[in-house]
Amino acid sequence: MSDLVKSNALARLETLFDDGVFTQIDAFAKSADGNAEVVAGFGSVNGSAAYAFSQDIAVSDGAFSVAQCAKIKKIYDLASKTGCPVIGIYDSNGVKLTEGFEVLNAYGELVKASASISGVCPQISLVAGSCLGTSALIANLADVVVAVKDADFYVSAPSEVTCEQSYKEGTVDILCDDFNSAAEAVRDLAALLPSNNLSPAPVFDFAAPQAVPADNADALSIINAVADEASVIEIKGGYSALNCKTAFATVMGSTVGFIGFDGKALCPGCCYKAEAMIKLCDAYSIPIITLVNANGVINERENQALVALTKLTSAYATATCPKISVITGSAVGAAYITLAGKGANADLTIAWDSSVASPLDADAAVAFLFNDRLAAGESREDLKKEYEQTIASPFTAAACGAVDDICTAQDTRSRIISALDMLAGKRESTLPRKHSVK
Repeated sequence: MSDLVKSNALARLETLFDDGVFTQIDAFAKSADGNAEVVAGFGSVNGSAAYAFSQDIAVSDGAFSVAQCAKIKKIYDLASKTGCPVIGIYDSNGVKLTEGFEVLNAYGELVKASASISGVCPQISLVAGSCLGTSALIANLADVVVAVKDADFYVSAPSEVTCEQSYKEGTVDILCDDFNSAAEAVRDLAALLPSNNLSPAPVFDFAAPQAVPADNADALSIINAVADEASVIEIKGGYSALNCKTAFATVMGSTVGFIGFDGKALCPGCCYKAEAMIKLCDAYSIPIITLVNANGVINERENQALVALTKLTSAYATATCPKISVITGSAVGAAYITLAGKGANADLTIAWDSSVASPLDADAAVAFLFNDRLAAGESREDLKKEYEQTIASPFTAAACGAVDDICTAQDTRSRIISALDMLAGKRESTLPRKHSVK
């Protein structure tokens, strides 16, 4: 990046706020050796009130100072009082070490301020340049991290980690080619999220999708065919757990969160990705639509898989926002319990008429249930088809109440719209506690 771009903290905020208009906060605040290394203010982002700050790497390398921490903390304090989102634009080379423990204490207060409104007011980080060490820590406390491809984002310097690598490993949620596209992504995301955990999500004008879901379609195609046209914002799209897709979108103009699985066994990465999306949606009472096509759990890395699946199951079970599961392919064993089961997860479970719901993988079930018939020479494939059409049929699951409704793939959007309408007034009381342990 050029020095001109690096020093343009004010212009970055103008790009973020509607029509480039915002009101600065503490515009004349100074560090002991000069101006504070950040520009902060409030205004409108895509029509909604928001606070934002932008670090200025042209001033003392943007390093966190006592004055900068105080300026940003005022943003968080105002957000907690008014219930508005906080957007941070990061471009800093760490902490101003000449201020010693005083700046570390000030930074600690900033971390506490950010953590205190986590799940109360949306927080979005935009990593525009250098975001190293303690800067990376505070940026990663946000609900969503958006980064420019050539930015630096790591906690231990020196490091060869790139933002593209962080995107693949799930630390960066949205990766963009340049600052303007990153700012636009932040604006689009901020528009979908409610102002705080007590406010409803905004409602938009919408256009119905051009396509309808098809049998055997991948998860992202189903999401795009169910959501309103051009409303899908994929989260952690580059994360290596590609069997799971997570996205925000609108359905009939209202914000929803999608979690879709693509037919393979659940792995630790998929569980982590889904868990993060569930917690984000639940914090702001955004309905979760889970597209279930998961063939059990991987039979390797057993301890990692168990821990990750436990956390995912706990997140689903404790979430009180509306939860709709659609079985689009296979829902086998633990994957059914966690993702589509009426006991642990869904308020409403819908299954495609071509789907399979089974306590065991079909091959294992055939070997267990039809061992005598296999020994008598019957075809394994024929027995597998018989099992899927009878015991593992969605109609069998519906007969015992494990599935609420059955539809064709083409009717998915209309069934989801009806379910969202029915669950719009959902209220669920929980036992008094601070938080779940797992």
